[in-house]
Amino acid sequence: MQVYLAATPDKLREAFSFTDRLAHVAYRVGSDGRLARQNLLARTQGGLMVLGDQGCGPIRDVQALCRDVWRECGNRSFGGVAADFELEPSPDRTAFLEALGRILARNGRQLFVPERYGAQVPQASVLICTALSGGTLRQRLEAAAEAFGRKRLALDLQRLRMAFPLPCPAGEGEPLEAEELEALMGEKTPSVFYSADLCARYFTCTQGGESRFILFDDADTLRRKIQTGRDMGIQTGFLMYPEVSDLLPALFGKKQEKGRPV
Repeated sequence: MQVYLAATPDKLREAFSFTDRLAHVAYRVGSDGRLARQNLLARTQGGLMVLGDQGCGPIRDVQALCRDVWRECGNRSFGGVAADFELEPSPDRTAFLEALGRILARNGRQLFVPERYGAQVPQASVLICTALSGGTLRQRLEAAAEAFGRKRLALDLQRLRMAFPLPCPAGEGEPLEAEELEALMGEKTPSVFYSADLCARYFTCTQGGESRFILFDDADTLRRKIQTGRDMGIQTGFLMYPEVSDLLPALFGKKQEKGRPV
């Protein structure tokens, strides 16, 4: 499996010391509906473009934005685009991704889209988040394969850190910052267990008089998620640099091994 490390321009040097398979978090759809870029060095080449939609204005000219993106991919030798579209789907964004998917596919490049766009953009690979709090990861991926086709799947290897009250009938937890999880484990020194269904570690503790269930990822659980995807024939995954910066030696190996698949 090819695992890309998504990093902002200020983290590229550190990221590149572990892998040359990078996804550049340096682009967004601007308020004018055209491509906007931030602080990417002119010599940066290869990898993928990560295109966000925060602060995005209406995309009034789909073809113009497609030309912007295609031109940048050509100038930078990008192998494709990962659409980090966080806002709810809208007709203009969907039309843009459909058009971009056709252009990239015709020219041997890839488009990756969030799961909520998967049915609407058939040329794209669909990003499936692996940070689960229930069910099983394999069942989750099998259901996605049935919906979109196994060959279209890619892994969004979001690092899981969640706290759930016990009992938790709603099944909704709260995200934990890295410092919060570290402090909690240092204070409680809990017995930590592994869930083969979720490919995640967990423990229970009492805090403020309330029982809590903590789910989290480490390097080993992320590798297991990658292996689960690999076993299903999934060919691509994405890690975010800020989430896994402390795990990079374990995930990507030594510097002389950079560029090898995880």
